[in-house]
Amino acid sequence: MTKIQPLAIMLLACLIIGLGTPAASASEAQPTRLRPVQVFDVAAGKVVKTIENDAQFQQFAASWLGSVTGLSPQLKPEDKCGHVFRVPLGQPITVRTQGLEVSAAEVFLFYCPQKPAVLLVFDPQRKPYIFTFDADIKPFLRKVGLPS
Repeated sequence: MTKIQPLAIMLLACLIIGLGTPAASASEAQPTRLRPVQVFDVAAGKVVKTIENDAQFQQFAASWLGSVTGLSPQLKPEDKCGHVFRVPLGQPITVRTQGLEVSAAEVFLFYCPQKPAVLLVFDPQRKPYIFTFDADIKPFLRKVGLPS
C-alpha cells in the first residue's frame, strides 16, 4: 500500500464536511432519504453547497467506484485547489482492486482542474483509502454546477 501520511488536509476537509450535516436520529430516519451531497471549497475552507442526494448521484458514485484502477499516489499537503465532494451512499459499495476489498458507505471525490481526480473512501474501521479511477466526472460536475 502507498504511504498516506499527507492526508491531513484531506482528512480535515472530510471532517469539516462530516460536521456540516448532523446525523439523523432513528426517529427522523427515513429509508428512502439519503444524506445530502456536499461541496467543500478547498480554498475557502468550508462547505459551499449542499445538494439533495438522488438516484443520479448514486449512479455517479457507483460508476466511480466501479472504475477504480488502483491505489493513488501520495497527495501533497500543498495541493490546495479545487473541491471535495461528499456523496453518501444509499447502500455500501465494495471496491475491489490490487488484492484489496474495501466496503464504502460514502465516497469523497477530490477534484482539482489541473490534476486527475481521486476518490477517498473509509473502510468500516475508518481507515482511509485513496483510489484512482477511470469514470467521466463531467456529468457530475455539471449537475453540481461547476465548470468541467
